[in-house]
Amino acid sequence: MNLNDIYTELILEQSRNKRNRRHLENPTHVELGHNPSCGDEITLELRVKEEKIEDASYTGIGCAISQASTSIMIDTIKGLDTQKALELSNKFIAMVKGEISDEADLEDLEDAIAFESIQNLPARVKCAVLPWYTLKEMIETDIDKKSFSV
Repeated sequence: MNLNDIYTELILEQSRNKRNRRHLENPTHVELGHNPSCGDEITLELRVKEEKIEDASYTGIGCAISQASTSIMIDTIKGLDTQKALELSNKFIAMVKGEISDEADLEDLEDAIAFESIQNLPARVKCAVLPWYTLKEMIETDIDKKSFSV
C-alpha cells in the first residue's frame, strides 16, 4: 500500500465518521460555508472561550472530500487558540494551492496533509478548502468585531 492509498483510505474513513458531525451545545460561533459549484454545504459551529476553541462540530451535506476535510479540520483545531487555527487555515489553503510543499512546514496540519495531492484534481480543490475558508471567514470576521473574547 503506497502513501496515496493510505491518504485515500483516511479521507474515506473520515467522510463516514459521525463523531464531529453533530450540533454543538451552546456554540459561540456559527458560520455557513457553501460551495455553489458542487452544492457542498456545511455549518461550522465553534465554542470559543478566552480565544481558545473548546469544541467544534459541523452539520451539512456534500461529497466525501468536503466532509472528510471538515472532520479532519475539526480534529486539528480543537483546543487551539483562534490565532493558531487561523494560521492553520491559511497554511492548508496555501498547501492545496501548491504554494507550500515543504513537509516540515506542513507538519502542524497533522492528518490534513492527506489533502496535499488534491491540487492535482482542480475540480476537487474547492471541496477540500470549503471548511478551512469557512473557519478563516469566521475567525477574521470575529477578530474585526473583537468578539472572540467570550
